[in-house]
Amino acid sequence: MMIIRPIAKQDLSALQAIARESGPGFTSLVDDAEFLERKIERSLASFRRPVASPGDEGYLFVLESPDTGEIMGVTGIEAAVGIKRPLYHFRQSQLTQRSARLGLARESQVLSLCSHYTGCSEICTLFLRPRFRRPWAGKLLSRVRFLFMAQHQQRFAETVIAEMRGVSCPEGRAPFWEWLREHFVDMDFATVTAMVGAGDSDFIKELMPPYPLYVNLLSPQARQVIGKVHDQTAPALRLLEQEGFGHHGYVDPFDAGPTVEARLTEISSVAKSVACEIQITDSPTPRADHGATGSESPFLAVANSSVEDFRASVTQQASYLAHENLLQIPSALAQSLALRNGGSARFLNLSAEPATALPRTAVPHCYQEEARYAYR
Repeated sequence: MMIIRPIAKQDLSALQAIARESGPGFTSLVDDAEFLERKIERSLASFRRPVASPGDEGYLFVLESPDTGEIMGVTGIEAAVGIKRPLYHFRQSQLTQRSARLGLARESQVLSLCSHYTGCSEICTLFLRPRFRRPWAGKLLSRVRFLFMAQHQQRFAETVIAEMRGVSCPEGRAPFWEWLREHFVDMDFATVTAMVGAGDSDFIKELMPPYPLYVNLLSPQARQVIGKVHDQTAPALRLLEQEGFGHHGYVDPFDAGPTVEARLTEISSVAKSVACEIQITDSPTPRADHGATGSESPFLAVANSSVEDFRASVTQQASYLAHENLLQIPSALAQSLALRNGGSARFLNLSAEPATALPRTAVPHCYQEEARYAYR
């Protein structure tokens, strides 16, 4: 059984290992112990803080193997982005120029630097370590944030975004940034993403073009990756699209990966999650109220209603009695999730979706990352 919990101080070495494994482009984690220690401290403070409306909170969760205690992955939520420091994007739009005198018109696609998503919540920092890829692990890392957000909606904004990693390679190059580097900011991709991850984004306003960029003037390689994710990020994007997230033309200023958005209450896992009461049983597989006699118990993502002591897992040992709004769970599972008899919880039925492991596709060239499952 996999358990998701808030990150703790003792997870620093594992978080730094994840920062190394995730590579360039994963701007929310930097391979720097002091930076990561501050990030953990901020997360701990955010979980402790009473919150009536979203502010400068950042929540980090880790996926832990109870058998070995190893950290399998990480996932996070930013309550309100762009408040403390600007969050920049390029906005894609069409520019029409006309000459009535000559009877000519020309439409051009342009990219304009902006801070459109200021104040929105962001799901981020999702990374499942390659050696821990297994059924339900990636889905749990992704969906657990929506269970937490559904249970504590006052902590988050009406609009939720996710910045998807664009096309880049472990060697530290990205075709979109290579063009910008040649013409505007002479720093390599790994350096600029590390700077942004560490909180230094002033150079964007200082050195990046403040006027619209005509897309047809970019290199063919840069044009081809605008709004694109590479094959190994595609599973994460598909999960979000199934949740109701959509791309509205905003892309990352470094690798041109798409940013997708959704209204919090319209996210599928938020809307379909069920708040319920817990009934602890001695049976390892409680009686079911979910289908025909003899049918297989569904896989449920189950989370307690706590903030600081939040716990979640995927289980087939829980059964929902809809007419009583009771979720029956065995005592061992209740103990693992810090649930008590008569207490509250929230769950999401995952059985309607196939439990597939992440693909191990080949990497044909440098501009496709190695096996990743990550948001920025």
